[in-house]
Amino acid sequence: MPTELENSGACTANVSVKIARDAVGFSDLLMKRVTHLTGLAVLVVFLGGAPAFGATPASVSGLVRDSAGVPQIGAEVQLLRSDQSVVASVYTDSAGRFAISSLAPGRYAVKAMGPYFLPSLRENIKVQGAIVVNLTLNTLYEVIQWLPARPRGGDSQKDDWAWTLRSAANRPLLRWLQDGPLVVVSDGPGVRPKLKARLMATGQAGTFGESGERFSTAVEDTPADSRELLARVDFAPGTNGNMESMLGFRQDLGMAGSVQSVAAISVAPDIEGAGDQGLDEAAVRSFETMHFGPAIDAEVGSTAVIGRLGGNSPSTATAMLPFADVEWHNGANTLRYRLATMTPSRISGDDESEATAWLPVMAMRGDALAIEHGIHQEIGWERQTDASGVAVLFYSDHIDNPVIEALGHFAEGNTSEVSLGDEGVLFDPASDMLRAAGPAFSSTGVQASVEHRLSGSNHIRVAYASGAALLMPNLAKANPLADVLASSHPRRAQTYSISLSGTLDGTGTRWSASYRWQPDGTVTEVAPFAENAALPFLNVRLRQPIHIARDGSGGLEALLEVRNLLAQGYQPYILSDGSLLLFADDQRSLRAGLAFTF
Repeated sequence: MPTELENSGACTANVSVKIARDAVGFSDLLMKRVTHLTGLAVLVVFLGGAPAFGATPASVSGLVRDSAGVPQIGAEVQLLRSDQSVVASVYTDSAGRFAISSLAPGRYAVKAMGPYFLPSLRENIKVQGAIVVNLTLNTLYEVIQWLPARPRGGDSQKDDWAWTLRSAANRPLLRWLQDGPLVVVSDGPGVRPKLKARLMATGQAGTFGESGERFSTAVEDTPADSRELLARVDFAPGTNGNMESMLGFRQDLGMAGSVQSVAAISVAPDIEGAGDQGLDEAAVRSFETMHFGPAIDAEVGSTAVIGRLGGNSPSTATAMLPFADVEWHNGANTLRYRLATMTPSRISGDDESEATAWLPVMAMRGDALAIEHGIHQEIGWERQTDASGVAVLFYSDHIDNPVIEALGHFAEGNTSEVSLGDEGVLFDPASDMLRAAGPAFSSTGVQASVEHRLSGSNHIRVAYASGAALLMPNLAKANPLADVLASSHPRRAQTYSISLSGTLDGTGTRWSASYRWQPDGTVTEVAPFAENAALPFLNVRLRQPIHIARDGSGGLEALLEVRNLLAQGYQPYILSDGSLLLFADDQRSLRAGLAFTF
């Protein structure tokens, strides 16, 4: 029989075993809790440090070097959208490196600039996540030689051999691509860069001297000594010689600026005037761009013009038309003074590679050929940021020989179409359009515009202008052509315009549409010397890529442009012989075709 002491020891042992078991269970539970808490903490840290799905910010980084592989300290690197607007601007560090972060995914261009170097540009970069873009800066001499040096080291990162053949502040001589400047690309040492060239076949109707099929070819090269050379020939098949051509030359002067010359001719054998037939035009424009430090830019030059009507008693007109432009930059603000004597040609798409961009408009005054010209002075202020811009300027004009244009409708058997060339006008039988010189007048006014970048690469621009324009009043009865032309007189007027442009995602379609309202009866432009002004009434322009080369160097695209789509602003007049003339500031016209760039 157990004693009391033995019973007490057994109870103590049982309690100890139970306590041990409870300790083991608590330890297991504690380890599980710690494991759960640790996993929860890791998950919280991971979720807290990672961005939301689909919102990963993109970044661009890289290295800027010269052709010998030496990193460039303090080089400016810009990130550009497809429309060349600046997204961000940074400078390279002591190792020549740069980084731009917190970007929205999309397609961009990266541009590097440095003192005494030509800018380097890499276009159409798909930025999604973190990517590396290395750029090489080259001097004028290196570009002339066509042979950039190899980067140092066999294991170094690949360079992007791409340069723009112009200074950062200068306009290119030829703008083939709306999306950016000219770029010459080399695949490496010993390989000649691809030659920039373009072939275009178009059909157009409703344009003075331009109706029918036309073929054009243009080529750009840099032969030697930092010179750029551009040649273009434009001709109409099935005619007896209708042709336009131009030759452009440019000498880069490094940081000082550049010297440029452009020669353009137009031969239109079907144009009639003063009993003669065949209008020949020629112009030579020479100008110099100068940089006075980082804040002041100037462009000064002149255009020598000659026009000639062929025939037994040829009529000839000549003019020397100077111009000057001075700009002072202070951050996003620019103050500007401009002097001009030749009105800008409102050519298709504002393409400076067309010969008509460099030729003034001509008409007839009585039996003499006349050149539209004058004197324009303006003082303006502009503020341009990445997302928006605003500009205001005040101007004073005096215009000689303002051109009035009309479309003729002739009944079958009517002799007016044949004799219009003797009526003191230039007449184009192919388009049934005529031009005459109106009375000289003076004007003062103001121009203002506001523009804003919308989502993607789309833009909107709203503009206002006031000044004088020629007005043709309504006449109650049929009149001779001379009396109709004599009825024109200047009148104070205002215009309002809105312009939209952009690129469609996916298809790459580049489009622009504009509408400019002006008072009824006005047959010339308000503020005719204005730059970047919208064309009258409703206009639509499309460029659709059909095939693009893999390296982006060229491709095939379709073009379509319609001006004055709704045929607005016409002033009808019945002549004494029953003919109908429709005067307008801008006639409805259509242009369509194909362009191949390589």
